[in-house]
Amino acid sequence: MRPGLRTTLAAAALTAACSAPPVPSPATTSAPEIAPASAASPDARRAGAIADTVRAVLQRGLADKAYPGAVAVVGNADGILAIHAVGTTDWNGSVAVDSQTVWDIASLTKVTGMTSAVMQLVESGRVKLDAPAQRYVPEWQGPNKDRVTIRHLLTHTSGLPSFRAYDRITTRADSIAALIMAEPLTWAPGDTMVYSDLGAYILGRVVERVSGESLDQYVVRHVFAPLGMNDTRYNPPAAWRARIAPTEIDSLRGGKVHGAVHDERAYYLGGVSAHAGIFSSARDLARLARLYLNDGTLDGVRLFSPQTIATFTARQRESRALGWEKPTGRNSAGRCMSERAFGHTGFTGTSMWMDPEHDLFVILLSNRVNPTRDNPRLGRVRTALADGVLLASATAAPTSSTAVCQ
Repeated sequence: MRPGLRTTLAAAALTAACSAPPVPSPATTSAPEIAPASAASPDARRAGAIADTVRAVLQRGLADKAYPGAVAVVGNADGILAIHAVGTTDWNGSVAVDSQTVWDIASLTKVTGMTSAVMQLVESGRVKLDAPAQRYVPEWQGPNKDRVTIRHLLTHTSGLPSFRAYDRITTRADSIAALIMAEPLTWAPGDTMVYSDLGAYILGRVVERVSGESLDQYVVRHVFAPLGMNDTRYNPPAAWRARIAPTEIDSLRGGKVHGAVHDERAYYLGGVSAHAGIFSSARDLARLARLYLNDGTLDGVRLFSPQTIATFTARQRESRALGWEKPTGRNSAGRCMSERAFGHTGFTGTSMWMDPEHDLFVILLSNRVNPTRDNPRLGRVRTALADGVLLASATAAPTSSTAVCQ
């Protein structure tokens, strides 16, 4: 983000927005994919306890001005256990958030899109985890880049820096792409773990080169469309605008960003990058989460084998699996998820976690960057939601896999 006017305007807008009276939240939306349970069963008690927790956490976040609106969905392999929305899509707005609201999911793009694609290409044998990235993208040249493997890129140990503000240099897509490809390694491959948007971009180029399809076409054709995720794509059409939650005020892009990707580099790359750019809804992401908890298959559609899921979600180093993040006791997974859990966050205010040990997923979607990214309040909402859901589930329906908080 460029300093100066852009930041000043956003901060002023947040001050004005936060002085507005709170907006009543919509009622919990009915869910056709609700996991079935009789009213007196342990599953029903569990779902009720989880729903109460979700509602309370989201309301506290709204009162704390963590976001103008948000939706959370919790479920298991069988379906949705609870879904609740609060607030509106914009401060002082009149459009209530619901389960069909479409969100810029930011870095959840890395796992829902790019990682899904790489998983499929690895499973089919077209990409090898320990092969050098240059095998697939030979034009990616520079000192030590020949030593960078696909595994390095997926675990953020390639040696690339986190990101560069290339949009301060140029707004031409071809020029930004050239700058990313030319970016030298800062560390030796495998030495240091640094979360990197640039490494994700290179993986996106691998997907395109191996598949022969553009990244946005690949993920729709091979991931989202087969799962019936019809609200999930890059560059949402203008007809979706009323359902899309706006993000940050960017004076250099004409005001509040609405219907276009928030991330500046992805925006100037045409809205499509492996590190950011996908928009989605709570119900769509719940389908992807359920697929993971069902060993890669949902409603007769198989995207991954159980072994591929096990490989990509196992801890590799520190907090990283392959593409996915792992619980640390200090990140957005909270303190109660098991070692088998995996998830990710997005800068705009999104997160999703799946825990096969407890047969639960927890998804939170918000636009906490509206109207400015200088809003640090979402972190405690994420952890309160994750811990609250796991503890509510364990208390209402204790099992051999009852959550144990660190």
